[in-house]
Amino acid sequence: MTTSFADLGVPAPLVKVLTARGVTTPFPIQANTLADTLAGRDVLGRGKTGSGKTLAFSLPLVTRLADAKRRQSRPSGLVLAPTRELATQICEVLEPLAAPYGLKVTTIFGGVPQTRQVATLKSGVDIVVACPGRLEDLMKQRLISLDAVEISVLDEADHMADLGFLPGVTRILAATPAGGQRLLFSATLDNGVDKLVKRFLRNPVSHSVDELSAPPAAMTHHVFHVAGAGDKKELVHRLASGAGRRILFMRTKHQARKLARQLTEAGVPAVDLHGNLSQPARDRNLAAFAAGRARVLVATDIAARGVHVDDVELVVHVDPPAEHKAYLHRSGRTARAGSAGDVVTVVLPEQRDDTRRLLRKAGITVTPQAVAADSAPVLALTGEIAPPRHSAGHDQPVRPPGQPPHGHPRQHSRRRARRPQRIAG
Repeated sequence: MTTSFADLGVPAPLVKVLTARGVTTPFPIQANTLADTLAGRDVLGRGKTGSGKTLAFSLPLVTRLADAKRRQSRPSGLVLAPTRELATQICEVLEPLAAPYGLKVTTIFGGVPQTRQVATLKSGVDIVVACPGRLEDLMKQRLISLDAVEISVLDEADHMADLGFLPGVTRILAATPAGGQRLLFSATLDNGVDKLVKRFLRNPVSHSVDELSAPPAAMTHHVFHVAGAGDKKELVHRLASGAGRRILFMRTKHQARKLARQLTEAGVPAVDLHGNLSQPARDRNLAAFAAGRARVLVATDIAARGVHVDDVELVVHVDPPAEHKAYLHRSGRTARAGSAGDVVTVVLPEQRDDTRRLLRKAGITVTPQAVAADSAPVLALTGEIAPPRHSAGHDQPVRPPGQPPHGHPRQHSRRRARRPQRIAG
């Protein structure tokens, strides 16, 4: 018999929000952890990205703070996330859940002026979703205090470690009250994450779902061998030309920007996402992709984790990643929340040995196929070709990446791009 959110102890107002958004059945990570998190226990949840962790910690976070007293610059709830994109998406999941209780949620991260963030804190907030760097800056300036935090969440802790954030995370958690509830979610316990668990979680209950090494059954992997750089370019343009959403991963920022521009000029609306973009530019490009103004997102590994857009049907490793974890995280942008998806790795002759080793480490078994752009396997994956769209005819033109906007959509456009399913993440 399927367990419901109500059976797990989720309060009626939150069940009502979930039901209104079509979320009625808990994912395994939610079903396994909610009884413990709602009871106030410290929990270590292990599950790969896309397994439903955000909702798993958002529900107990809001429930715990339902009667919280709002204070100036002293939040009651704290969520730490490794990237700005993930922080934004966590906030988008939290806000509708917080609304029935009148709880105020805000984000804190770098790449944008701190003035507005400080003003929001001074007006009083209940839950802060933050990246460690900017949060520490505000703490040092005494513009925020964590001494009233009742519940702390650390999301994607292993990615924090990969990015070198653990010293800052340690200082931040040390500034929260020792008696508060702490939830830590991570795909692995590598690179010092286990030390965080030992230091900050008291008698934690561990739940492990969907180990990183087990790709979802709904994900189909393809390896396409090409003869040379010219064939690769034609193949990538063909794969990008389908009607559905797709993400193309590149090794470098320059190549991501260049390919997005080439696709857009060829009538395939594309936007780029990489570390050289400002935060407003990242937000605009993600909003364009989520809203369908751009069908293709060309990204570096910055988008391999923490970026969730519904219904991405194809991920293409235009440049195979350097290591197997990156392959699994990139691939995890599709086949999310029970949907099916395909993953293609494009391989030049000199990359074949390295790619074979990479896939073996990732636990992926797939027979490579030698293809050209017009080969049957390629056409099957491309599907229906979308009519070419050039920016001159758009109500919201897709600009060549990196150029300043002209009449770009402001903050509310990202809200319009939200889809109800996103709360399931």
